[in-house]
Amino acid sequence: MSEQPTPEKILQTGLAFWPAKTLLSAIEIGIFTELANGAQTLEGLSTRLALHPRSARDFLDTLVALGFLQRDGNSYANTAETGLFLDRDKPSYIGGILEMANHRLYPFWGHLTEALRTGLPQNELKSGGAGMFEALYADPARLQQFLAAMTGISHGANMAIARLFPWQRYQTFVDVGTAQGDLASQIALANPSLRGIGFDLPEVGPIFDAYTAQVGVADRVRFVAGSFFDAPLPAADVVLMGHILHDWDLPTKKMLIHKAYDAVPAGGALIVYESIIDDDRSTNAFGLMMSLNMLIETEGGFDYTGADCAGWMREAGLTSTSVTPLVGPDSMVVGIK
Repeated sequence: MSEQPTPEKILQTGLAFWPAKTLLSAIEIGIFTELANGAQTLEGLSTRLALHPRSARDFLDTLVALGFLQRDGNSYANTAETGLFLDRDKPSYIGGILEMANHRLYPFWGHLTEALRTGLPQNELKSGGAGMFEALYADPARLQQFLAAMTGISHGANMAIARLFPWQRYQTFVDVGTAQGDLASQIALANPSLRGIGFDLPEVGPIFDAYTAQVGVADRVRFVAGSFFDAPLPAADVVLMGHILHDWDLPTKKMLIHKAYDAVPAGGALIVYESIIDDDRSTNAFGLMMSLNMLIETEGGFDYTGADCAGWMREAGLTSTSVTPLVGPDSMVVGIK
């Protein structure tokens, strides 16, 4: 007999903002950083974090039930995962992207219905303010936080690209929209014979230089300042665009792919990676929701399938294309000139 339908999945998804906001508030309050040096009692942790007596036990026990804290008697401690990834003082911290989600995306997503009906952004642009990128690049502290967040969310995929692509066939690469430079750094670490460029707006340069020096690849990876709207891309054997194309409308996507084609020699490659939607558009829910996020955050951006991207690459003149899964929802689309 077939199972009877139940409303469980509907209710869990409809109320999924409950666990999401619980975690985001815990990161904002700094619980996981506070517990980095060891377990604390309910009373001690509540005092140090200024939690109200009415909320403290329920809040902390919710984090236990969700799997983000451990409890032994009256004492709370980080799990292995939260201790590694949500302690702000560790280089493995990935909370930056979640801090941005808490402060920006969470309220903007409250207007998703309006975005679905109007097709218009629901962020700062809605009230006549500067767009996300203009605001970020005008504020050095926010820019550094954002770039660190991008490193956190992309690090696993960056390491996979450094390992999976046949780099032995090439000598040089350029990472377009390089952010902190983690993709360029991981490629250089895994392939000592390669030389690379990180290409981004001038404001990113000092952040990139500090990061590549910290990682130990500054002798093989350098920063080049520029806008991919105003100038050709630096020439290299391989051009990479990670989490770039989905920010823009279709004409801009195609323009950037054409610029990549012009930047590589015969036999050179373009690697595009982000949360590539499956061709059937039915399984990569994260990629599809990322496209809704682009609806909220941009004037024309959207995510796309591997087949879509491969078609744009062939239209630009790249004759051999492939799609390779990386980590989680991310995949890379490769085109060879």
